[in-house]
Order: sequence, then structure tokens, then C-alpha cells
Amino acid sequence: MKLLYPSHLMNRLHKLLWLLLLLPLLVHAQSPLYSTLEDFLRAQTQGLPGKVTYNVTPLDARTKLSPCDAFEPFLPSGSKLWGKATVGVRCLGPSSWTIYVPVQVNVSGDYLISARPMPAGYLIAETDFVVRSGDLSGLPTNVITDRSQAIGKTVKSGLGAGQPLRSDQLIAPWAVLQGQNVMTISNGPGFTVSSSGKALTNALAGQLVQVRTDSGQTVSGIARAGGVVEISH
Repeated sequence: MKLLYPSHLMNRLHKLLWLLLLLPLLVHAQSPLYSTLEDFLRAQTQGLPGKVTYNVTPLDARTKLSPCDAFEPFLPSGSKLWGKATVGVRCLGPSSWTIYVPVQVNVSGDYLISARPMPAGYLIAETDFVVRSGDLSGLPTNVITDRSQAIGKTVKSGLGAGQPLRSDQLIAPWAVLQGQNVMTISNGPGFTVSSSGKALTNALAGQLVQVRTDSGQTVSGIARAGGVVEISH
């Protein structure tokens, strides 16, 4: 015999079933462990480009943990909070245990892709790339997200068209070339002296470079754009 239930009773049954399904997640979301993980993820992902969202996978219902008053989240060696990741949590007392919790970190934002093939040594201008928007967590962590990170850089070993640009594919141009005539600027307490000389090595901006001055003295300073070398005293 087929039993028929009133519609209001069926609605109550459906709500009860949904509550039973959601109850483990609600308990998980309110737990101190979950709150600690949320705070850790929020702090660790602040510097990521774009909009960051994350999700902590609920622990298996069969996982039994001894009572804990203080948690210490950490990233396992070699792990990054990018896409699928794992966060470790240590109990600092009164129990002593460590668990590893799967998390998903999604990052949405702009990134650059090459507009045309570019050979090794090619100097990148703004017309050489296109800005796209999407899920960055599916791309390498060193994908370039800002125009200033690409413009004026040199392609290291060649790029095809339509490839996301990565920082390890580009190198900054030399600020100073070996044999180049440079201007040295000496800074000290209350004085600044400029003179000319010749660079003895190549150097990127911010790197140390040796210069032989017109007087024949060899000095060291920090290379700057435009053939300038800063010497501090």
C-alpha cells in the first residue's frame, strides 16, 4: 500500500534532511580549529594579486582529535597557498598532535599573455602583450599580473604567441654595460660629487658594479638606470 503524506509534512521532512546534511559543516565552521585556519589563510594570502577566496575541506567525521587549547597552523615544506594546497596544524597543548588539512585557494585577477612570438633577447613593449582576466590559481605562481613587470624586460629564451608571461621568462636589461662610459655620483654627509669613468663589469639596476675613474682609481658602487653609479661614503 502506498502511503501519502501531506505536503506540509513533506516540506518539514525535506528541511530536516537538509539540516542533518549541513550540521557537520556548521559545527566545523564554528570550531576553534576552523577559525584558526581561516585567520591563517587570511593573513598568508594578503599579498596575493587579485581577489582571493579560499575554502577549508571539513575533516573526516571519523577523525578523532584529543582536546586542544591552542593551535599553530603552518605551511608544509615546499607548499604554497595557490590552488589546491595543504595546511598543517599543530596542537600546542594540552594534547600533542599534528594534522594536515586540504584547502583550496582561488585567485581571480588580471594577467598578461604574449600577443606575438618573441625570440630570445627581444625587448618587450606594451604592444607585445594582452591583458586577460581569469582564475590565476590555475596558472604558475610567478605569472605576471602588472604591466610594469614586463615592459622594458628582455625575453630570456623565446616565447610563443598566447602564452601567459612569467617572471622567470624575462630578465631586466643591463643598467650598465662593461666598457660603458658612466657617471659616478658620490654621496656623503653634506656633500655630493659627480665624475666620469668606465664600467668594468655588466650590472642590473641595483647591483654592485666596479668603475675605473678618469684618474685611474677603481671604485665600486650601485648601478642605476641611465649609466649612473652611486657611490656612498
